[in-house]
Amino acid sequence: MRMQPMSFESILIRIRAMGVLFGVAIFALCGLRDGLSAETAGNSPELAKVVMPLVEGHQGEVGVAIKFLKTGELFEHEAARPMPTASLIKLPVMLATYDAVRQGRLSLETMIELRKEDVVGGSGILATHFSPGAKFSLRDAIRLMIAYSDNTATNLVVDQVGLKPTNEFISQLGCPETRINSKVFRRDTSIDRERSIAYGLGSTTAHDMVSLCERLYAKKLVTPEACDQMLGHLYHCEGTTKSTRLLPPGTRVAHKTGSVNSSRTDAGIIESPAGPILFCVLTDKNKDQSWTDDNAGDMLCSKIAAAAYHYFNPQAAVPVVVTNAPLQVGASGELVTALQRTLNVHRKPEAAIGTDGDFGPETENAVKAFQKEQKLPESGIVDAATWKALGPLVMNEEPAPEPAVVNAEPSKKSPPDPLVGPPFVTCKSWAIVDGDSGELLASNGADTKRDPASTTKIMTAYLVSLVAERDPKVLEEIVTFSERADKTPGTTCDLRAGEKVSVGELLFGMMLPSGNDATVAFAEHFGERLASDADKEAKLDAYDSFISVMNRKAAELGMNNTQYKNPHGLTSEGHQTTAHDLIRLAMAAFKLPLFRNVVDTPRHGATLDSTAGYQRNIVWRNTNQLLGIEGYDGVKTGTTNAAGACLVSTGQRAGKRLFVAVLGSTSGDGRYTDSRNLYRWAWRDLLKLHDDTQGTAASAAAK
Repeated sequence: MRMQPMSFESILIRIRAMGVLFGVAIFALCGLRDGLSAETAGNSPELAKVVMPLVEGHQGEVGVAIKFLKTGELFEHEAARPMPTASLIKLPVMLATYDAVRQGRLSLETMIELRKEDVVGGSGILATHFSPGAKFSLRDAIRLMIAYSDNTATNLVVDQVGLKPTNEFISQLGCPETRINSKVFRRDTSIDRERSIAYGLGSTTAHDMVSLCERLYAKKLVTPEACDQMLGHLYHCEGTTKSTRLLPPGTRVAHKTGSVNSSRTDAGIIESPAGPILFCVLTDKNKDQSWTDDNAGDMLCSKIAAAAYHYFNPQAAVPVVVTNAPLQVGASGELVTALQRTLNVHRKPEAAIGTDGDFGPETENAVKAFQKEQKLPESGIVDAATWKALGPLVMNEEPAPEPAVVNAEPSKKSPPDPLVGPPFVTCKSWAIVDGDSGELLASNGADTKRDPASTTKIMTAYLVSLVAERDPKVLEEIVTFSERADKTPGTTCDLRAGEKVSVGELLFGMMLPSGNDATVAFAEHFGERLASDADKEAKLDAYDSFISVMNRKAAELGMNNTQYKNPHGLTSEGHQTTAHDLIRLAMAAFKLPLFRNVVDTPRHGATLDSTAGYQRNIVWRNTNQLLGIEGYDGVKTGTTNAAGACLVSTGQRAGKRLFVAVLGSTSGDGRYTDSRNLYRWAWRDLLKLHDDTQGTAASAAAK
């Protein structure tokens, strides 16, 4: 029987009301290899009450394992089910590499040279901050692989340890479903094509990951010294949008995250006052495939981690910051940073110490100097007496004002909200344009340059549609996916290198699921034939020629505040446009029947061919949720961290068509709310249209 979903806040209230930890003895079956459902006797029923509402409220597939090391209390849901890892597979790669070092096959001191052909896109810092020829040790490559989830570093590590040896080692540990299938963004290196198609980079189970983390924490993998080093890498993981997001400040977590469009993952060890908590959250086929910080998969990881933390640490027993605890050399974290800032308040500006959060010799000497001034024992250790002498901690760059000053400040309110005018929206800029006249009806920041994300694809599709308008046979031309297209990071149409599809079909693959890879394939296919004489004289390749065409067409359309650097919209310096320019483009593109048909299609199926001779079917689904509402019929979504959530759309009511662009909405759902509110206001207040929804509803009810 399924439980009714609860809000996350209700769950935490319930947890805090418990006041005590639950059951120990009935969990003797915790160590079983097989994953158990939430209803299985081996699971903690009370922990299931906390976690299952979160799992059931998620729109996607979920695998979870949680284990409290102190008592063995366990929760597992679909924990034996193999699921995609995304970058989480880098944790097993690290384990196998350290084992190869133990065997003498590798050395952590081996120097690796970065070559141009090694560089791949996606997460990390090597591709963007290092030049070919840079050299670093295998140990440093592992740190980059774990701390920054660096894809290029991962491939360099894999080159050292090998794909098959990694899988063999992890299988010997009793985790046969935990496998890496290929190098990152190098599907051509796959050692298991079927698993690559099914799981992408790698696969694992929630049970496997918790089992590996448990042995790592117990220092029962490779050697104790190696475990210390590997945990050090995991403690430095920079991923902050998943398990660590909702935990109390200063909580130490050794973990590794993973993210691809449809899968978000996280696994590791949470250090809590009550004891270590092992966890793994795997998600797949997520409805929310956005790349904003509030992505549903990321939020599920954070909520489950927080729920487990508070379950094992009821509020009364969880001091977030223990200010009377001794602090000394070797400590690190937010409290040390606050200590350093507070010490600087008591020091002359020229004697200020660094605020890096690491308690080293410099901080120790500053503590001793302060203790000497206060006539305290000069131990260099911050004890209760030293805390008291320091006074209120400086938690931010600027000290918080005294409470008396804050409480004496008069309250100020802005004028009341007007009863007329445009609705309040979350987006940073927006524009509304009359679809018939092209008149800008209303806007806010319409000409402010912003990152456009995947709304860039409107231009890519427009150029292809223009070519097809002149020669419809173009739509039957076959596009064969290159390695470059296949390696393109971000949203995908899910074609692989060597697979083939017609131009007409690939338009759907680009515009519906927002395939970044499809834009690269189009640029390579059309760039040379569209190149200008200047492009040819400059010896631009097909890809760069296509981008040059994009910019020329933008100039022709009067998009004076637009500059394209790529055909897909991934963040790139100088790649910007405006809300008004995007509507200029959308209006031009919408005049083409081919373009209109593609962007108004909710879903589209196609059969793919391949150079290898096989075929497969694929379904592309439109990311534009407005298409599910009568009256809306295009155009394109877009989301990146830099751009926020964006939407260029068009709709028609009582024969009056509008185009609306919103850039920088605060969430994926927010862009639709922003757009609908702007449409409703424009149709009602600007165009004075009659509300026909009641008549439509009455007619439907009569039927």
